Amino acid sequence: MQASERRSAGLGLALVSALAFGGSGVAAKPLIEAGLNPLEVVWLRVAGAALVLSPVAWRHRALLTRRPALLAGFALLAVAGVQACYFGAISRIPVGVAMLIEYLGPALLLGWVRFVQRRPVSRAAVIGVVLAAAGLACVVEVWSGLAFDTLGLLLGLGSACCQVGYFVLADHGGEDADGGADPLGVVAFGLLGGAALLTLLARPWAMDWTVLAGSARMNGTDVPAVVLLCWVVLVATVAAYVTGVLSVRRLSPQVAGVVACLEAVVATVLAWVLLGEHLSAAQSAGGAMVVLGAFVAQTATPRKAPAEPVARGQGPAAGEATAGRELSGDTGRA
Repeated sequence: MQASERRSAGLGLALVSALAFGGSGVAAKPLIEAGLNPLEVVWLRVAGAALVLSPVAWRHRALLTRRPALLAGFALLAVAGVQACYFGAISRIPVGVAMLIEYLGPALLLGWVRFVQRRPVSRAAVIGVVLAAAGLACVVEVWSGLAFDTLGLLLGLGSACCQVGYFVLADHGGEDADGGADPLGVVAFGLLGGAALLTLLARPWAMDWTVLAGSARMNGTDVPAVVLLCWVVLVATVAAYVTGVLSVRRLSPQVAGVVACLEAVVATVLAWVLLGEHLSAAQSAGGAMVVLGAFVAQTATPRKAPAEPVARGQGPAAGEATAGRELSGDTGRA
């Protein structure tokens, strides 16, 4: 019963995280179009969230000496890398497309498990990867000579690779991992470190701060820029990261990734409703294939594996085998 309650709580947190992350692009793109460049928006997002969580970082300051490599990796990949690549992508290609490319990450996570950790991957996982790759080909319309901006596509793929790091490191930072790294402390220091890294790239001292005092256009409607920024900081960053990392701790990187795939759907729907962005029939079908492929790949976990965190390279997190079997139908769906 306790395991069931823990899994239910983890699924709820993962759903909240997916919904929160999914709204980041539609709030950030109007700020970019209002005059801020993508790196400046990323810096405002991460620095604002780091400021909000700075009391949490102080409370867990012992992590600086106990787990410096974990904190550095989370800051570089899960915060700075994901955000910089994703925001750079949405400045050049539609939000929905950027999100769908990013969600090749779950399939890439299976590649990490198979080729880096050298653990077996089922046939269903291979099918999932093939579906995701075929879907991506439809999304970018390869038959028309890459209709979308090539740099935008590469940035989207970069965010997918960094997303793998997010799930792996979030699992490694759970309280059951060696060293007892509290996930909230990992998030807080990850945001602080990410803000420091992004400061060197974004050069906020040269930013046009007057943009934040004005309005941004969202599908023809004027919205106060500061309102959009508050949404990006408080909901799409603080709430999204905290609930996301807590969900991975209660589930596993692979199981949490299943629910996280809803982020792509949320982002696409919000971009359609709020930004007026539309995908062609082929691109919509390709997007569905990407999400389906990621889902299949995530649910295909090995039947037998040791109870170790994914980040340690020796097996899935504790409880992953059971949860994975439930989702893949070995013991029935939860």
